[in-house]
Amino acid sequence: MTRTLALVLSVLFPVTSLAADATQPGDPAFVQPAGDSDLSEFLWTNRPIVVFADTDADPRFQQQLDILMKGEAEMLERDVVVLTDTDPGARSALRTKLRPRGFQLVLIGKDGGVKLRKPFPWSVRELSRSIDKMPLREREIRERRGLN
Repeated sequence: MTRTLALVLSVLFPVTSLAADATQPGDPAFVQPAGDSDLSEFLWTNRPIVVFADTDADPRFQQQLDILMKGEAEMLERDVVVLTDTDPGARSALRTKLRPRGFQLVLIGKDGGVKLRKPFPWSVRELSRSIDKMPLREREIRERRGLN
C-alpha cells in the first residue's frame, strides 16, 4: 500500500510541475495594467485590447473586464492581450497616443494600427467577429486549416 501511494505521488508531482510551467514568466498575462506599456512590444505577436476608464469603479469598465474574462479562451485563441488604464492623471504613453475620453475600448491589430474604438462595453462575440474579419487573422485561420 505504501509503495503504491509513493508511486502515485511520484507520478503526480512531475505532472503538477509541468502544469505550473504552462504559464512561463515571459508570457504576458491576459489582463494587465497598461502602466508604461508600449504598443510596439506587441507588434506582430498580440492584438491588444486597451480598456480605458477614469476610475476602476466605472461600471462600464467592470462590465467590460467581466465580459472579457468570461471569454478569455476565445480571446486567447485570437492572440488578444487586455491592457487596462484607469488613471487619467498618470498620462501614460497609451493614454497620450489614443486620447480616450472617459470609458473607451480600443482594439489594436497585430500591425499596431487602431482597428476599433467603442465608448461602451462590447461582447466577446462582437470582438471576435471584428478580429476574424482582419486580413491577418483570415490568413492565420487559413494556415491552421492547411495544417490540420
